[in-house]
Amino acid sequence: MNYYETFLKLAIGMIGLIVQINLFGKGNLAPNNAIDLIQNYILGGIIGAVIYNPDITAFQFVLVLMIWTLIVFLFKYAKDHSYIIKNIIDGRPVILIEDGKIKVDEAMRLGLAADDLMLQLRQSGVTNLEQVHYAIREQNGQITLIKYDDNDFYLPVITNGNVNNHVLQLIGRDRDWIEYEMKRQMVKLRNVYLAEYIDGEVSFTLYKDTLKHDLWVKQNARLKEKKEAILAEVEQIIEDE
Repeated sequence: MNYYETFLKLAIGMIGLIVQINLFGKGNLAPNNAIDLIQNYILGGIIGAVIYNPDITAFQFVLVLMIWTLIVFLFKYAKDHSYIIKNIIDGRPVILIEDGKIKVDEAMRLGLAADDLMLQLRQSGVTNLEQVHYAIREQNGQITLIKYDDNDFYLPVITNGNVNNHVLQLIGRDRDWIEYEMKRQMVKLRNVYLAEYIDGEVSFTLYKDTLKHDLWVKQNARLKEKKEAILAEVEQIIEDE
């Protein structure tokens, strides 16, 4: 075994991991969606497989890490800018209990056994289904409970400029209602970072201003262009070899 090359590959893998964590946020440290989880699994597999394979050079290792980083970036970018793609990748919250009654079809579709459901309810302090107004299975597998005596629960009707239709359905509202609320408060959808439904009203959290939001969009576009340029260079290098 060439210990120098092994050390070099380990160092490259460590740097690649740090770069991805800082580039894509700290979600890798505590995965709460499919992209973060898959990213960790595949990155670990890449690093582990390359270290013990003497046929793969350090330069090729760097190229593989760059390609994987670009792929993750493209998926995250698409997910953050398209509600449909986000639902395909992460899924969407599912109402399991409504007005104290279990939606058995939804629970079975998710592969959630009755024992597992009741265990999670007991862990949340629920001993009787009649206490539960809503129980929602989140994208990360956790269950969010809204009890009848909860008067201060918040629901995100808009996140990152995307309307959450399932939340509107949950609160018995439609898209016309949220558009009316935005018009009433003189808010544009593209400027909304977060909008919460609180006690029958909508509270908007905006990007600092339109210019700030536009700058954020432009920065993401430039970053995407850089990634595409890197991928083109990688493809050219591979073709030259």
